Amino acid sequence: MFAEHTADPDGTDTHAAPHPCETWPDNGRGFRNTLDRIGDKWSVLVIGILSGGPLRFGVLHQRVPGISQRMLTLTLRHLERDGLVSRTVYAEVPPRVEYELTPLGESLRATVRALAQWVTDHNNEIEAARHTYDTA
Repeated sequence: MFAEHTADPDGTDTHAAPHPCETWPDNGRGFRNTLDRIGDKWSVLVIGILSGGPLRFGVLHQRVPGISQRMLTLTLRHLERDGLVSRTVYAEVPPRVEYELTPLGESLRATVRALAQWVTDHNNEIEAARHTYDTA
């Protein structure tokens, strides 16, 4: 599906190494599960915002546009379970809880930033294509 194609000098098509999407064991189930987690809109936004440093829940909630408290809680739990975010509870009154990216989560920083930049750079084109499609 995503294999790179090259043409020999005689014009015949040869296949380079298959794309990683094509070579996952278990028919890609693990790949899909991980991509579901790190690729959903809320996770991408939370990872991007936490790349600036640790934040308390309330501040994070204010900075993630459009997310409900429940969805933020679920997203943080999933990211924590996957080892991308850590949750630190401080023994204070009232208790203070902060969330931050783990080293594994930090390793996604450049990828999330690149994705966000791509969306920013191409959003007008996508909106125009949607409008053309919807009015056809």
